Amino acid sequence: MATNSHERSDAPAREVLLPTPDGGRLWAERGGAGSPVVLLHGAGMDSRLWDAVVPGLARHHDVIRYDARGLGRSTPPGEPFSDAGDLRAVLDHFGLRRAALVGLSMGGETALDFALAHPERVAALALVGASVSGHVWPRRPELSAYAAARRARETATLAELELTIWAAMGRTAPGGDLIETMVASNAERRMVSEQHCVAADRDAEPHLGDIAAPTLVIHGGHDHPEIAVIAERLVDGIPGARGVTVPNADHYLPLRTPGRLTELLLSHLP
Repeated sequence: MATNSHERSDAPAREVLLPTPDGGRLWAERGGAGSPVVLLHGAGMDSRLWDAVVPGLARHHDVIRYDARGLGRSTPPGEPFSDAGDLRAVLDHFGLRRAALVGLSMGGETALDFALAHPERVAALALVGASVSGHVWPRRPELSAYAAARRARETATLAELELTIWAAMGRTAPGGDLIETMVASNAERRMVSEQHCVAADRDAEPHLGDIAAPTLVIHGGHDHPEIAVIAERLVDGIPGARGVTVPNADHYLPLRTPGRLTELLLSHLP
């Protein structure tokens, strides 16, 4: 495996469809120069989540973003897969021994799982509105309805609840149109992906004390209340972790306050 490159040119970002071990294809984009950073989006989204953040990061870092399995421009799974396995395939394809990981929601969960399984490959973590495997979510009406729509594969209901619960600031807030577009285009695709995703054996929450990478935990002040609970648990459980609340953002923080997020990431990433 190649060593990390810190002397990449300022050429335009390059798009690729990279292979996974089971024959899938992940759409990925790489651009910028500097130490490597991989951006991981949440469920029901795709890598457009990072549209407003990538330009600022790429002036200082070698930035890779990709669409998770079956979402955006990546191919749907035909057999069981793991998100952490796909992340490893991305790093291997680009010849990266180590990289910083920035993950939102499901992407943060994947980053944590990967950091526990492969600590030597993670230079730093930035967890944005992150979930964590093993967390027991409370019984609340809106979360129960959301889970029921996923189980029943009710695409329209799931998309509506995604916007109501997770994009609480609405369409008129920054990034609103793109958020609605992403949710609509990925609602059906996420059903297929979640059906094949292997997650039963993941349980990171009891092992947060084993995370060795420098960690920044960020969440929006208008995010779902349970995300704040998880953020506090992450800060308390991960050695040396630092927490930041961004007031004018909900779960889609990279599109709501991209400037503030970019500033926070640049101050944290190696």
